[in-house]
Amino acid sequence: MRRLITCALIVPLAFAFAGPAAAATSASVAALQVALAANGHYPAAIDGVEGPLTQTGLARFQGRVGVPASGRLDRKTRVAFGHLGAPLLGQRELGVGAVGWDVSSLEFRLIPFGLEPKAVDGRFTAATAKALARFQAAHSLPADAIAGKRTYRALAGGRIGSFSPPVQVSTYTVKPGDGFYSIAARLGISPLLLATQNRLELTAVIVPGQTLVLPTDTKTSSPTATTPTAPPVATRDAVRASLNHWSAVYGVDPKLARATAWMESGFRQDVVSSVGALGVMQLLPGTWTWVEQVMLGTTTPRTYDGNVQVGVRYLRWLLDQFNGNTRLALAGYYQGAQAVRDRGLFDDTKRYVAIIMRLYGTV
Repeated sequence: MRRLITCALIVPLAFAFAGPAAAATSASVAALQVALAANGHYPAAIDGVEGPLTQTGLARFQGRVGVPASGRLDRKTRVAFGHLGAPLLGQRELGVGAVGWDVSSLEFRLIPFGLEPKAVDGRFTAATAKALARFQAAHSLPADAIAGKRTYRALAGGRIGSFSPPVQVSTYTVKPGDGFYSIAARLGISPLLLATQNRLELTAVIVPGQTLVLPTDTKTSSPTATTPTAPPVATRDAVRASLNHWSAVYGVDPKLARATAWMESGFRQDVVSSVGALGVMQLLPGTWTWVEQVMLGTTTPRTYDGNVQVGVRYLRWLLDQFNGNTRLALAGYYQGAQAVRDRGLFDDTKRYVAIIMRLYGTV
């Protein structure tokens, strides 16, 4: 339920068309155009202008994949775009080989620094690297052709906040027989977070001697990261107790709820995924609000316990949608219920479900 979704869940595209003189360019619109072009629904040059071709292309694409043509870039549309649908620029470090919405946005911003407009395609290539190095040099940054925090700050005109020193990075050296699941079980972390931290799929081959970067909690990496209003970090025992409690309330198998939560976050309340999903059950803000409005009829505290309540209630809804079929409910949690009905299980969805079933009863 976190895949290829932004923190905002729904990004309005206000296609109120002004005349050409009033047209403004946007890196986000350019990224949308790239995603549409890759799917055969945008025949023009990537210009970042919210025009009729962009509107028509979005509507046609949404119609093709069974999404209501609302003129809004919603969760289902991003999922359907695949690798070009997320994440937003600034949510991960970028280098040669990266693919995504953020790469499209970055490339569009690099056109003034020598990147050919036709090279704006959502794929970080050597040409992207050269243009980025020129941008970095022009802003007195190390021209390493890697987009990180300092580069994003420069792109935003200094509005991303002060640059802080790097935190200590924990790593793990792969041993013979290791896989993401076995490493995660041994170290007490989420296998999904471990894979995504290293920009790998869960099915990627890892070999003895390979170094993996372990997921870290940047919010608690230093004492200055905690503010007086920040909630205390919950222990795993507290999270487990919350999962058991809300599972009993909503009639969900607690072993299933715990396995899902472990897969999503390793029972950690204060991690945010690269696509903006929050905490233990990795809920998107929009999904959280939808469950509150549609199923609970009340707001819940933005704490680990509130997160678990909403996440377990959402899992209950999915189980009901699929007549108690655990496999399909888990697929819906990851991929979206409607997408499961319309398109079946994607390969990465099948892997996600299989790993949760392996975790069942072990956490």
